Amino acid sequence: MLFKRIDHVEIVTDQPERTERFYTDVLGFTVKLRDRIERSGLGVPIDLVYLDLGGTVVELISYEGASVDPAPPKEHLGYRMIALEVDDMQKAADYLKTKGVDIVWGPRVRETYSRAEIRDPNGYHIELRHWFPGSDQASHSGPPSR
Repeated sequence: MLFKRIDHVEIVTDQPERTERFYTDVLGFTVKLRDRIERSGLGVPIDLVYLDLGGTVVELISYEGASVDPAPPKEHLGYRMIALEVDDMQKAADYLKTKGVDIVWGPRVRETYSRAEIRDPNGYHIELRHWFPGSDQASHSGPPSR
């Protein structure tokens, strides 16, 4: 197959240490690799941190000496958020509360799943998805069957 899988998702941050701590200490990602590029497309150095969770990689990008526009504050066209599968929505919400992370939307319960959203330190939304037993997705990850 020519295209195999999504390799990683990139998150640009101006709070690299705080963002890395959130993804590792709170969400359980592990640092896979660190890299530095001395001259980025903006002409300044960038630091990269690759974080892994169950084979899914998030790349944190921070620019040194360049300002980057913030994320759009309202709904917009384009990429929206990442989604993390959880075993139990209530347990995940209770755990996140102990870490000072609030549910900012939901949970909403549907026939086959429960869905909620949190925000990372940059304000980016992260979906939490709990597939109920017996749903097509309860035994594997990925998008719903069509």
